[in-house]
Amino acid sequence: MSEKHLTDIKFNSFELDERLKQGIEEAGFFYCTPIQAETIPVALAGEDVAGQAQTGTGKTAAFLLATFQNLLNRPADAERKPTQPRALMLAPTRELAIQIHKDAEQLGKHLELKLGLVYGGTGYDQQRKQLEEGVDILIGTPGRLIDYFKQHIFDLKAIQVVVLDEADRMFDLGFIKDIRYLMRRCPPPTRRQGLLFSATLSYRVTELAYEHMNNPIEIEVAADKVTADKVTQACYMTANEEKVPLLVGLMRSLEPARSIVFVNTKRTADRIWGFLEGNGLKAAILSGDVPQKKRMSLLHKFQQGELPILVATDVAARGLHIPDVSHVFNFDLPEDAEDYVHRIGRTARAGASGDAISFACETYSFSLSDIEQYIGHALPMQRVSDDLLAEIDPRSRVRVERRDTDRGGRGRQGASRGRGGRSRDSGRGGRSGGNREGTGKPAAEAAAPKQDKSEGAAKKRRRRRPRKPASGD
Repeated sequence: MSEKHLTDIKFNSFELDERLKQGIEEAGFFYCTPIQAETIPVALAGEDVAGQAQTGTGKTAAFLLATFQNLLNRPADAERKPTQPRALMLAPTRELAIQIHKDAEQLGKHLELKLGLVYGGTGYDQQRKQLEEGVDILIGTPGRLIDYFKQHIFDLKAIQVVVLDEADRMFDLGFIKDIRYLMRRCPPPTRRQGLLFSATLSYRVTELAYEHMNNPIEIEVAADKVTADKVTQACYMTANEEKVPLLVGLMRSLEPARSIVFVNTKRTADRIWGFLEGNGLKAAILSGDVPQKKRMSLLHKFQQGELPILVATDVAARGLHIPDVSHVFNFDLPEDAEDYVHRIGRTARAGASGDAISFACETYSFSLSDIEQYIGHALPMQRVSDDLLAEIDPRSRVRVERRDTDRGGRGRQGASRGRGGRSRDSGRGGRSGGNREGTGKPAAEAAAPKQDKSEGAAKKRRRRRPRKPASGD
């Protein structure tokens, strides 16, 4: 964390439990960021907080420390059941929920508070068992939480703290009804503490805060600076056919250590990944339809530096703390100006510096004026020179492999150059036109018995067909 990004206020100056201070020191935190310095004292005093700050400035640690101390100061009711969590933390995405849980484990490692993590896509029975055994702090995404709640696996009657992270994203993803459903089943705002944090506080988020919180104190840190100071922004006005050559050319000339390439659709992500891989740039795809276990594995490899490039849809734009991302490329300009802020916020985190490069193409250039109006300044325009455009052979694109499964349940990798993810010569189930699997015979010969059987059945049906009566019968 950059020293210039910190205040002169130390964490040990707050009235925090000694075990909590030990976890903070072991995590390497000594001085507060501005949002932490302003929100933690207010939250420790028991007030509700609606906080706004730039992404990557430590909001997660702020609400975790406040929640931990609140639960330590106010012991649970003697009649509380293990299946009644004491704190509820809601996140819009699985990745953000996982990140919050990871930070909570680190900061609260010396506390006797059980953490629970619930999100969709995987681990249904395991998560259910965890809730049945009981947790103190429940972290999760709304859909899976409501699923378990309606099955009476847990209830919210003993909630002392409710945390809502990235509230504006909850609206964007259509979760706001789910949020209201859960909040209305918690104790009333006067009997619990509410902590709401987001990179942006729109009117609808503020309205939500006042509806479900107890006179929250609004805290805005650098609210007039929508994008981080240390992000160097640039924009290239490109034709659609120039985008791939420009991206590859910039990647080769800049040699970024760790980059995220943002696109607007999964189809585009597949195509861009294919051209990067086909031109010597190792990359991976992160999008909503990637299985959860694979997404977690890819993120881990990216965070550890094993993967230099991540091609992502907006599933990766918010809440993920990935250190040392040097460059963010907006291959497609986002259609929502707020998403631009969150995308480029993946770099220059915690006071570091970074570069954000955007392509204003024929398809998405209409978003440029809205983005510039939202961030309060024009994006510096760069000229697309010939030396920046790499020579790209259209045949260099690597196709995404898809897994087909045959009748026996055995999967194989099918080349996706043909329809349905199979090679042009492949037969049913992705089998090649050579030997049929398990027979040792040519495909035509192996298929012959089926053909004979089918023809025999047809003849039999013809023999059974009733004779048409002749006229006069």
